[in-house]
Amino acid sequence: MSRILEAVAPQRLGRGFRWLLASSWFSNLGDGMALAAGPLLVASQTRDPLLVALAVLLQQLPWLLFGLYAGALADRLNRRTIVVTVDLVRAVVLLVLTMAIVTDLVSVGVVLLALFLVGTAEVFADNTSSTLLPMLVKRQDLGIANARLLSGFITVNQLAGPPLGAALFAAGMAWPFVLQAVLVTMGAVFVSRLVLPVHGADPATSRHVRQDIAEGFRWVRQHAAVRTLVLTIFIFNITFGAAWSVLVLYATDRLGMGEIGFGLLTTISAVGGLAGTTAYGWITRHVSLGNIMRIGLVIETLTHLALALTTVPVVAMLIFFVFGAHAFVWGTTSLTVRQRAVPPQLQGRVGSVNTMGVYGGLVLGAAVGGLLAREWGLTAPFWFGFVGSAVFVALIWKQLTHIAHADEEEPVEQTASCPAVGA
Repeated sequence: MSRILEAVAPQRLGRGFRWLLASSWFSNLGDGMALAAGPLLVASQTRDPLLVALAVLLQQLPWLLFGLYAGALADRLNRRTIVVTVDLVRAVVLLVLTMAIVTDLVSVGVVLLALFLVGTAEVFADNTSSTLLPMLVKRQDLGIANARLLSGFITVNQLAGPPLGAALFAAGMAWPFVLQAVLVTMGAVFVSRLVLPVHGADPATSRHVRQDIAEGFRWVRQHAAVRTLVLTIFIFNITFGAAWSVLVLYATDRLGMGEIGFGLLTTISAVGGLAGTTAYGWITRHVSLGNIMRIGLVIETLTHLALALTTVPVVAMLIFFVFGAHAFVWGTTSLTVRQRAVPPQLQGRVGSVNTMGVYGGLVLGAAVGGLLAREWGLTAPFWFGFVGSAVFVALIWKQLTHIAHADEEEPVEQTASCPAVGA
């Protein structure tokens, strides 16, 4: 058992990392169950496609509404307290939803409200949680620590969680939400055990939250490498969002794989991601960060091309495995680069700017993909993704090595700092 623990969470990463890893695994298992149980609950209350789509929107909308505010609070307040508080709020909302189900008072309106509230809490929890790792492990260990966190995310959130949530829902509509509430509460308990260095803004400092948000944007704008990294993520999420917006139709109609086949593609992608993050330590020992980023963006560009050309399910599954490995290796690398480059007092705000780029790109991409597919067929979004990605990679190719060493760049303007408070 000790060997397994050492392999998963090396002792050199510290006890705090092990508490954070345990919290992440418990919370993500609950969130993974909700990926299946949430849509099933909505579908049990209505067959209206608009309301079903609205449920997905209400889970993503909080990132666009509250993401920047969440980042500002993460840099102002005690980060451990934020995560514990919002996780407990999530648990309470889930328990209220459970009571509504058990007492037969549930309705589509109740479900949609609950999904929005849980999604809002997740914004604050996830944004703040991402700032904890640089406070717990040494700079040189951020890569392997992020890889371990992402491996857990893939395993419990994408692979184990959804089938477990569906099975529990079949056994009893309330069961997955009860268990999710328990798991989220356990995640809060684990985070409460963390011992963090002193951080946060001085309560005596009078500043409007908009000033804090503006400072985060200003830092990103002045730091050339991080600015380019955020822009890369934004552009590639537009091309990714365009293609993946019609993925279910691509899998069922063009590949002829049916609904089960669509689920298989996403599972294979997750398995590829698990392989990639498991091998991340070996990869970084043999390949520079700059080349990892270059290779990854080339793989993503060629993924769009290959999917636009193929009609063979086996070929598509191989492509999804490789893409899954790339997506999580590149995601681990970009997150590590950003965490190393950004000052501790700005981790929350810069992270929220990055997240806005992620979700903003996905929303724009989905809109573009839907229009292209309607006018020119299901492969049109993939051709758009290939051409758009290829052009952007050509434009930033020389800068990728610079991005990979973002932590070595001095920002144009030193961020005004306040005396730190709160541990």
